[in-house]
Amino acid sequence: MRVQSFGPTREEEVSKFINSISEHVGSEINLSERVFSLTYGITAKAVFGKKCKDEELFIALVKDASAAAAGFNISDLFPSATLLPLVTGFKAKLEKIRDRFQEIAGNIIEEHKIKKVASNVDVSNEDEDFVDVLMRFEECGLCGDDIFTGGSETSSTTAEWAMSEMLKHPKILKQTQTEIRKVVNKRGTIDETCIQEILFLKLVIKETLRLHPPAPLLLPRESRERCEINGYEIPAKSKVIVNAWAVNRNPKWWKDPEVFNPERFLDNSIDFKGLNFEYIPFGGGRRVCPGISFGLANVDLPLVKLLYHFDWKLPDGIASEDLDMSESFGVTVRRKTGLKLIPTAYHPLPA
Repeated sequence: MRVQSFGPTREEEVSKFINSISEHVGSEINLSERVFSLTYGITAKAVFGKKCKDEELFIALVKDASAAAAGFNISDLFPSATLLPLVTGFKAKLEKIRDRFQEIAGNIIEEHKIKKVASNVDVSNEDEDFVDVLMRFEECGLCGDDIFTGGSETSSTTAEWAMSEMLKHPKILKQTQTEIRKVVNKRGTIDETCIQEILFLKLVIKETLRLHPPAPLLLPRESRERCEINGYEIPAKSKVIVNAWAVNRNPKWWKDPEVFNPERFLDNSIDFKGLNFEYIPFGGGRRVCPGISFGLANVDLPLVKLLYHFDWKLPDGIASEDLDMSESFGVTVRRKTGLKLIPTAYHPLPA
């Protein structure tokens, strides 16, 4: 219900996103940058509400934090050398970002408190943003960074790779667009309810998450007690990092694991909720990603509208098989180069 309550905000932001693309029909655009801005905009409205004076500052700080976390840090290679973070200046950099987070988060919380007192009424559940919810539970602090990374970075990365794979495989792109246009033309409108009928797109997203899990290395965990797994002894308090990227491409579980084939999920009960350990784009167990529904909602609607309203081609006569699919290392694994495409109008936008 909470994810659904942000539906109007999501639809408003996606409509503005599509309108901005329609202004550049026939011209080359960097779709990666536009999708990234879209998902950050949706998440910002969900976290802060419609208006927040510190929203842009907070988003910029999240980007700085993501860049810092993604960069090479020699102290990671020598964790026992406790002085290295001090010598390299990495610790000071992180502390500076943390202090700015605390300052801006404090301003945002205070702004919400003032608005609540001024209105002299309790905000209804439907009108609450994430800050309101967290204030009720007195848990608001640096959580905004987690929400932005989970709700924005992963969504934009997934949408970016889904479009890349479809452009790389024109038959799959055509099949997806045909289904979307059939469903939408029958219903006469695009909203989040019609997405449930677009089944092949669901398969495309599943396969995208298999080949391109947004976070290829899941968040580190610590073993509480000594155990043995497949002959390997894991001491208590060991830091354990699961390589979801490798798991999702294991030939033991997947036929032709390097091939993009959405139809492998037809008549297949494997899901990404963490119950099938051969497919864990969002982790699993008690620590599965809590923002799956919110993140995927920010992928579904933009893709449906992008594929309904526009046809797409690569610039400069680039053949689909020559599309560069190189990855860039970071908090999430995005494309090394932005996805540059030329949109052509298929269906006019509503006036």
